[in-house]
Amino acid sequence: MTTIAWPLRLETQRLVLRPIEPDDYQACWASTQARLPQQHPYDDDLLDLEELDADGFAQICEDHQAAALNDQGYNWSIFHKQTNQHLGKIDLTTIQRSVFQWANLGYGIHNQFWRQGFGKEAVTAALTAGFKQLHYHRIEAAINLDNQASIGLVQSIGLRQECIRRGFWFENEQWVDHLIFVALPSDLGLPEQSPLLG
Repeated sequence: MTTIAWPLRLETQRLVLRPIEPDDYQACWASTQARLPQQHPYDDDLLDLEELDADGFAQICEDHQAAALNDQGYNWSIFHKQTNQHLGKIDLTTIQRSVFQWANLGYGIHNQFWRQGFGKEAVTAALTAGFKQLHYHRIEAAINLDNQASIGLVQSIGLRQECIRRGFWFENEQWVDHLIFVALPSDLGLPEQSPLLG
């Protein structure tokens, strides 16, 4: 088994968030195969395993480690503590350090596990780690204007809508407007950390 080089393991009441490992291939495959039919346009598969064998999966694990070691981004898989089922994924991608300390938040839960509060629990844990351990000052989520489920999630945690960025994200062969929601440490009742320079 590959040794994880950035062991930022997060635990909540029900969840474990940790870097994905090659041995997780079967758990990820099982959850992917158990997904329900697509529920809305933004309900896409979190990881396409149809054409990805165990070696390809191991390469993804290594790529995640390299990204973290270079402070480019931090990817966690979300597992249920009791069942060890793979529930989804969450990531923080560094946009810029220096005087900004700024990151983007991404997340997704397999649709068979929706409406159980797993997304809110995982995002809260990742934001807290982003501020406390990774020293970000500003974490934002870019969300499609009509993605009500994602908008509701970030609002429930305390992210604040800041603006609409026009033509911000290239998807489905076009540039698409996105709502920007932002969290600062104070929004979660946390103190500021000293900046990581770079």
